[in-house]
Amino acid sequence: MTATSHVRVARADADVVAALRAGDEAAFVALVRGMHALLHRTAMTYVPSRAVADEVVQETWLAVVEGLDRFEGRSSLRTWIFRIAANIARSRGGREGRCKPFSSFAARGEHLGPAVDPERFLPAAHPAWPGHWASPPIAWETPEDRLLARETQDVIRAAIERLPESQRLVVTLRDVEGWGAAEACAALDLTGANQRVLLHRARARVRDALEAHLGRTPSAA
Repeated sequence: MTATSHVRVARADADVVAALRAGDEAAFVALVRGMHALLHRTAMTYVPSRAVADEVVQETWLAVVEGLDRFEGRSSLRTWIFRIAANIARSRGGREGRCKPFSSFAARGEHLGPAVDPERFLPAAHPAWPGHWASPPIAWETPEDRLLARETQDVIRAAIERLPESQRLVVTLRDVEGWGAAEACAALDLTGANQRVLLHRARARVRDALEAHLGRTPSAA
């Protein structure tokens, strides 16, 4: 995010916070609508059921209202809210017997094997293009694919839900919610390198699901 973008975000946040502190119900409703789905997905990472996740989200919004006077703008408003939700979810997860620090997620299958099937690359001994794509990613911009857009979106959502927790949160923030890398790193307490690895692996798995769905795997080509 550029310095100009940071200024715009800070000003927009200041306007929203001022409206909330003034008791502007419409501003609060808009904020809830904009972040509810993300907060619920985040809660589901830490707690065992949708019912508990619902309670986490409700507690989050109560904490936001009660803590508005303490918001100093050192992070974006949505990052501040996301962290509140994550902290509440971790606490509830602990009481429910399912508390896991975010950093522990990477230990469970994150580094098992390459993100992309090695068979999709030319061998190191190839005379002209060692290590280059043998079966490159498919471009999806065709009329047929646009006709299948709603079904394709369902496939993408399902693929994201099957990702390991850390990958799911990173790809959700970056590709679903449109957060920048720096803000995602701040929200999840990740280094830039770790965030890039998790995002790459998540995108690779989602793309595999898309190729399988569209019948364009290397074996089907």
